[in-house]
Amino acid sequence: MTTASKPRELTGRDVLAGLIGFFAIVFGVNAYFIRTALSTHTGVVANEPYRKGLHYNDRIEADARQAELGWTSDVTHDAERKLLTFSLLDASGLPVRGLIVTANVGRPASSNEDVTLNLLEVAPGTYSAGAKSLSQGAYIASLEAGDGLSILYRARKRLWLKP
Repeated sequence: MTTASKPRELTGRDVLAGLIGFFAIVFGVNAYFIRTALSTHTGVVANEPYRKGLHYNDRIEADARQAELGWTSDVTHDAERKLLTFSLLDASGLPVRGLIVTANVGRPASSNEDVTLNLLEVAPGTYSAGAKSLSQGAYIASLEAGDGLSILYRARKRLWLKP
């Protein structure tokens, strides 16, 4: 005599447990992704984009004035001495002296390690500042040179600091 096993019945309790388990997994995965998204790049491309947009034509005019000057620049980082150096020559190749130069150096994808440096003129047309806090990796250096009243020259260069 053989007895046939009776199939297990699906009860309301089983359906409830399955639904709760499914949504617990979905919420857990969503919580992980939200935490990861909030702890990385903010997505903000520009602070105060509206205000910057209002002055966009001024920026275009400043770029045209800078191009008319014909100045050329070079930005370097000396890893041994931990110095950021900015050299500026006028259209005839002579050094541009007596400017106030500031540099904002930071990572391309984050503002966590941004550093503002005030560069001093160490030789005619050559401005330098210590950059001891920069570790190895990629950086973008944004420099502004002016006479104290207005910005005359802007430069931007990507730097790769090797170990």
